[in-house]
Amino acid sequence: MREVAVDASIIVKWFVIEENSDKALELRDKYVEGEIRIIAPELITFEILNALKYKELFNEEELKEISEALQAYSFSLYPLKGEYARKTVEVAVKNNITIYDASYVALAIMRKTQMYTADEKLIKKLRKKYLKYVKSIQEI
Repeated sequence: MREVAVDASIIVKWFVIEENSDKALELRDKYVEGEIRIIAPELITFEILNALKYKELFNEEELKEISEALQAYSFSLYPLKGEYARKTVEVAVKNNITIYDASYVALAIMRKTQMYTADEKLIKKLRKKYLKYVKSIQEI
């Protein structure tokens, strides 16, 4: 089964209808149907819930339900340690991006797969050699 790394900007679109939500939902359907395996850094759940909280579209109970739904999806989550931590720091420094964003890019590099994001600003910051691993949500 093919692995695909995704960042929080993709998963947020599963819960909020906005630009490119259809593409994000297409990816979700592939995951649910067993066509792909979704991988991400452990911090993705924090980022998703934080983004949804600050959109102010969900009350406390709804956010708790979303938290449970995220757990039920059972993504393959990776802790930031060892070689993965070193690669994350390298990606962050070389591209002048946050450690948070770099952790997704580094995971795709380490797992030799694609990472999808809706964060066009991130894509613009990446050096050319990293772009073979990172794709826009529009490329799903």
